[in-house]
Amino acid sequence: MDKNDYIIVVQMLIWKPVSEVFNAFIDPSITKNFWFTKSSGPLEMGKIVTWEWEASDVSVRVHVEEIIENKLIKLDFGNPIPKLEIEFKTYGDNATLVIIKNYSEKYTVGRIINEIIESTGNLTSVLDGLKAYLEHNIQLNLFGDKFVH
Repeated sequence: MDKNDYIIVVQMLIWKPVSEVFNAFIDPSITKNFWFTKSSGPLEMGKIVTWEWEASDVSVRVHVEEIIENKLIKLDFGNPIPKLEIEFKTYGDNATLVIIKNYSEKYTVGRIINEIIESTGNLTSVLDGLKAYLEHNIQLNLFGDKFVH
């Protein structure tokens, strides 16, 4: 991330150990319960996976740039979609602070305002869904209900 990049940051404390929260993003059989509905595979360093939101008929190719177990996942969605960094910080023995940073150096001032609104809402929904699923085993279907045709 460059000092001139535009950054959008959302965060949420999840009352589960860091290994469980980290794995929820790595393992698509878990992630599909709070984010996308289908994935071509787990996140692995250097791999490209395809995520799908079947209700919206949307898919995106995601390049996994870096993984540091229980600490960091860096994803690149290609141009012009920005990059994501998902950071995991241990908070006591049984909680994890998840910080998602969405950034790009390619935005114009007008574009960044729209991106702030859209990304903040979408990434907050990811964390809300993660919290509900991991802490209470509830699937909120946030993206299926948010982007209805």
